[in-house]
Amino acid sequence: MPTVAPFDLEGHVVSTHFLGDIPFFATAAGTIHRLDGGEKVTEAHQGLLTCIRDPYSATLLTGGEDGKVLRVLHDGSVNELANVPRKWISVVAGGPQNSIAYGVGKSTFVRLGDGSVKEFIETRTVEGVAFAPKGMRIAVARYNGVSLHWVGMAGEPVDLEWKGAHTGVTFSQDGKFLVTTMQENALHGWKMEATKGGMEARHMRMTGYPAKVKSLSWSAKGKWLASSGAPAAIVWPFAGKDGPMGKAPQELGTRANIMATCVSFHPAEDVLAIGFIDGMVLGVRLADGKEALLRRPGKGAITSMSWSSTGKLLAFASEAGDCGVIDISG
Repeated sequence: MPTVAPFDLEGHVVSTHFLGDIPFFATAAGTIHRLDGGEKVTEAHQGLLTCIRDPYSATLLTGGEDGKVLRVLHDGSVNELANVPRKWISVVAGGPQNSIAYGVGKSTFVRLGDGSVKEFIETRTVEGVAFAPKGMRIAVARYNGVSLHWVGMAGEPVDLEWKGAHTGVTFSQDGKFLVTTMQENALHGWKMEATKGGMEARHMRMTGYPAKVKSLSWSAKGKWLASSGAPAAIVWPFAGKDGPMGKAPQELGTRANIMATCVSFHPAEDVLAIGFIDGMVLGVRLADGKEALLRRPGKGAITSMSWSSTGKLLAFASEAGDCGVIDISG
């Protein structure tokens, strides 16, 4: 079994991420802990709601109950990017050219690299935001669907409608597919196709989950999308031109009546880390379904997992503050 270096924190840990080979752990109380030659602590927020790794830079982006959006650098220093008094910021996204997006009520704000800010208004509350992989475009998840906005151009958004509450949104790496998590026990997707008249979007229904999907992870080459929300990781195929349309997903790491709460693909291999409600972590190889126990059950459901850039270290966090780093290089 791989070696596990435990790391205990007080209270709910929202997420863990690596910047280089340094693991960071963000707590709901608003502190960010990094293990860099010992534990170092950054007091970031009065109540932290979200912390993501900016895919375009080696930094973290956070939002809090104090209305602030912060960029946290690898040395733990903090840059304030936005401050909206008396509002909660629970939705942030990182984009190209040093841009970020964040949701406040029914508005999405995009802050460009030069510091200028653009506002995009929805009819309902913003629940999730993602930048498209090509071009300066954002997708905004809301009630009854998704809005697509070009950041640099005036014009009406493209509305992708599907009844129900959409709570999060993600693009495939090639930009051909868009998938949302939903308030009900389902994902919903659209296949985006360019046409002479602009763009056509075909629906992809991804249902059958016994619980709500709270964690998604794309494989390194974008051929698979893993999800939580079942007593296994549910992994949808995206290799073909129609993605998962008409295809059944794989079920990996099945455990009787014990829910998978978090999934995280290895940065290079088709290997998936699966965290469970009882704190256990499994590694599963997609090619043959071979399983490796990475961590025995512990305190609290796994809330977040993150691989180092080399793929030799896996950090995990739990709702009980039961965290750690797993060294799988051996």
